[in-house]
Amino acid sequence: MDSQHNKRKSQLQPRRKETTRFFTAGSKPRQQKIIVIVGPTASGKSAFAVRLALRLSSGQAKKKFGICGAEIISADSRQVYRGLNIGTAKITKKEMRGIKHYCLDIANPKKPFTADDFRKAADKAIGQIRAKEKIPIMVGGTGFYIDTVLYRALGPDVPPDWKLRKKLEKKSAETLFGRLKKLDPRRASTIDPHNKRRLIRALEIAKALGKVPKLVRKPRYEAIFIGLNPPTEELKKHISRRVDTMLRKGLLKETKSLIKQKIPRRRFAELGFEYRYPLLYLEGKISRDEMRQRIKTETWHYAKRQMTWFNKLNKK
Repeated sequence: MDSQHNKRKSQLQPRRKETTRFFTAGSKPRQQKIIVIVGPTASGKSAFAVRLALRLSSGQAKKKFGICGAEIISADSRQVYRGLNIGTAKITKKEMRGIKHYCLDIANPKKPFTADDFRKAADKAIGQIRAKEKIPIMVGGTGFYIDTVLYRALGPDVPPDWKLRKKLEKKSAETLFGRLKKLDPRRASTIDPHNKRRLIRALEIAKALGKVPKLVRKPRYEAIFIGLNPPTEELKKHISRRVDTMLRKGLLKETKSLIKQKIPRRRFAELGFEYRYPLLYLEGKISRDEMRQRIKTETWHYAKRQMTWFNKLNKK
């Protein structure tokens, strides 16, 4: 990283230095650079992204860096769905503060939206932002969404097994993912569990080679990463308050709305525990207190998994 790049990075650094980490990935030309904000759920990524975009849209940023502004791409596997607002803590128009956001409300919750679908949508958004001579800021906690945009994975040269593919095509994504976890847990931890095409290909390779070799990752963009890393106890408090706020703002009402849309019951598990447990409560299978506590516990476990991914990314 050159001295000029270091200087620019330090000037973008927020005041809370102790909870933020910076690192870079990729080797594309400077005009392909994007900013990526990552971190666990409830760490304040969306608000931070808006503040940064506003700073990059100021006259001072244009004078110092020649930057004409910034716009935001949401990298969240559930905020892409229409109608999933409260349970996903989706940013509101007021919270956007005039900064344009992409990849929100672009999919039907009845149908799975894959990482490949997201890559296409994000690439389109990046092109639109670049056409305005602005910097794209991608923000979110869905690691495999971010990976699929930033990197092109080059797999082993294994020919198609059409007979196996035809057999696996009849299985659900959940069944295919379960098989892959047994055959190759490492590959299962990095794959989109809802993408049948990729799951079938991974199983095809696993059958041919015994396991899925580690993929070679080729950068598609040069990225400046900003990682938000709040202290553990602070994050736990934020998570607890967020869940309480979701319930107060109408999470149960939102869940009832999804039921009225005839969302298949199995889809609730895929849409996240913020909807799965309210559904169980509405069905009379758990108490309200149990629903609340389970959402908080699952959110904390999810935050820890996000941090594991973030730490691995930081070491690359």
